[in-house]
Amino acid sequence: MWRTLIVEDEQHARASLRKLFAKANLPFEIIGEAINGEEGLGMIRELQPDVVISDIFMPVMDGVRLLQLTREEGLECRFVMLTAVSEFEYARQAIEYGASGYLMKLSLDLTGLKQAMEKVAAELARMEKLRKADKWFPEKSAQEPTDHPEMNRIIAYIEEHFAEDITLKSLADFIRMDASYVSDLFKKKTGTTLTHYIQNRRIQAAKMLLAETERTVSDIGRNVGFENDNYFIKIFKRWCGVTPNEYRKEQKNVL
Repeated sequence: MWRTLIVEDEQHARASLRKLFAKANLPFEIIGEAINGEEGLGMIRELQPDVVISDIFMPVMDGVRLLQLTREEGLECRFVMLTAVSEFEYARQAIEYGASGYLMKLSLDLTGLKQAMEKVAAELARMEKLRKADKWFPEKSAQEPTDHPEMNRIIAYIEEHFAEDITLKSLADFIRMDASYVSDLFKKKTGTTLTHYIQNRRIQAAKMLLAETERTVSDIGRNVGFENDNYFIKIFKRWCGVTPNEYRKEQKNVL
């Protein structure tokens, strides 16, 4: 169950959310409620939730500011924003700061909640795979934050979405910069190209799945972001010196 915190100043809205979650049969457990962003930030620090469902307009501290401060402190919880139609521009800003999505307060129903939270559950599952990969393969050098905030945003995005279709253009659009400039700057700040960084992240995840599961090579390749089996095997061998099947046999011999 994913630990969930509700940050909402209206009591009836909090109660409605609890009822919807109870009916939705989703893998989320509500562990607390806060009535504004300031209280919510304290509870995030204390409870370490996996996901925060936060209203945008609240007294003391609004939801967008809460999201900003949470990210500045390096806390990884996912955010889903609650918004009214007139607040849509603020919801868009929240998406730019890394929110997983938003829910329309005035029309929220069981179907809408399920659609939004299933997306969040998938993101959390990817993050869990990433943490397992880091634990299994300590030889992988951890990427230290750069001195450039937009490059750090790209790195964080790749860490969460490496299994998806990621292109230079999509990353450039994400931070609203010219693609050629992003490519040059990323290499300057990290010492590697975007392509190599993404490939390495996918290979590390693939190594964990090969060692810990019995899933087929084809299934693993698709799940870490490679478009077809041959390309996955080719890139895996380039990085590891052996094919995925050979790597799996080596790991079984070690264990």
